[in-house]
Amino acid sequence: MSNLVGKEKTAFYHQKVTDVIEEVGKVVLGQHYLINRLLIGLCTEGHILLEGVPGLAKTLSVNTLAQVVDLDFHRIQFTPDLLPSDLVGTMVYNQHSGEFVVKKGPVFANMILADEINRSPAKVQSALLECMQERQVTIGETSYQLDRPFLVLATQNPLEQEGTYPLPEAQVDRFMMKVNLTYLDKETELQVMRRVSNLEHKPEVKTILNKTDIYALREEINRVNISESLERYIIELIFATRYPKEYNLGEEGNYIQYGASTRAAIHMNRASKAIAFFNKRDFVLPEDIKEVALDVLNHRVILNYEAEAEGIRSSDVIAEILKKVTINNV
Repeated sequence: MSNLVGKEKTAFYHQKVTDVIEEVGKVVLGQHYLINRLLIGLCTEGHILLEGVPGLAKTLSVNTLAQVVDLDFHRIQFTPDLLPSDLVGTMVYNQHSGEFVVKKGPVFANMILADEINRSPAKVQSALLECMQERQVTIGETSYQLDRPFLVLATQNPLEQEGTYPLPEAQVDRFMMKVNLTYLDKETELQVMRRVSNLEHKPEVKTILNKTDIYALREEINRVNISESLERYIIELIFATRYPKEYNLGEEGNYIQYGASTRAAIHMNRASKAIAFFNKRDFVLPEDIKEVALDVLNHRVILNYEAEAEGIRSSDVIAEILKKVTINNV
C-alpha cells in the first residue's frame, strides 16, 4: 500500500470504504444511512450524535465499527449518578509514595461511545467539552493530550422520554452531525428478527482500517475539490438560519430563535467532501451539500416556544431553507 500513488491510492481507499460498509453490514442490517454517517465522522474526525428510541442498533453499530477499525475503544454508560471524574479521571493518593498520582479515565482512547449521554445531568455532559474541542483533558493542574485520532460517538434517547436531560448548546455544537434514526421497514425487521433469534448465528467481522489508513483517508477527502460557488452556497445556507427574513423564509423564519454557528459551515464543507469521496468523485456537487445539510444543521437551528406549540421541527425549517436558497442565487 505504501507504494501506491495517485489514482491507484485513491482507488485503494475507495475499496477500503466499501469493505468497511460491508463488514459492519454483516452485523447491522438496514442501517446504511447510520453507517455512512459514522464513517463520515471517522474520516473527518467529527463527533457524531445519534438520537432514536431504544432498539435501533445505535450501540451495536458503534461497537461493530470499533471492531472493524483498529483503534483503542471505550464504551461509557451514562447514568444519573455518573461523576465528571468517572469520565476524565482524577488524582488518587498513593499511600506507599505519599504522593497524589493521576488515574486516567475512559476518555483516554481513540474512539469513545458515550451511550445514552442525556441520561446524566449537565455537569457530566460538560466534562466532555474540553475533550471534544481541544482533544485534551485537565486533571488537577496538568493538561494531558488525548491520543489522535479522537472521536466521540454518542447516543441519546428522545428528550420526551423520562429521565433525560437536554445537552447544553455549547456541547451540542461540538458534534459534527446529529443523526435522527427511525424504525426499520417490515422486511428488514423480519430479517433482523430471524438473524438475532438464531442464537448460534454470531457473525464475525475483520479489521479493515488502522490509524495509518484513517489518516490516509482524511488526506484523500481533503483533496476533494469544492468550487468557490459551492463554498458560498454553504455560507448562504448558514446565514439563512441567522437572518431568515433576508431570505424570504416567511412563516418558517419566525420559528428560529438562534441560527447555526461557524462550526456548521466547517462541518458541512468536510461532510460534503466525504460524501463525494464515498461516491468515488474528486469534486463536490450541490447534491452532496444538500445530503448532509439536515444532519449538520438540525441540532444547531434552535427553535422558539411558538414552534414547539405548533409542532414545528428543525427539519421542517431546514427543508424550507434548502428550497429558498439555491445554488443559482449565489
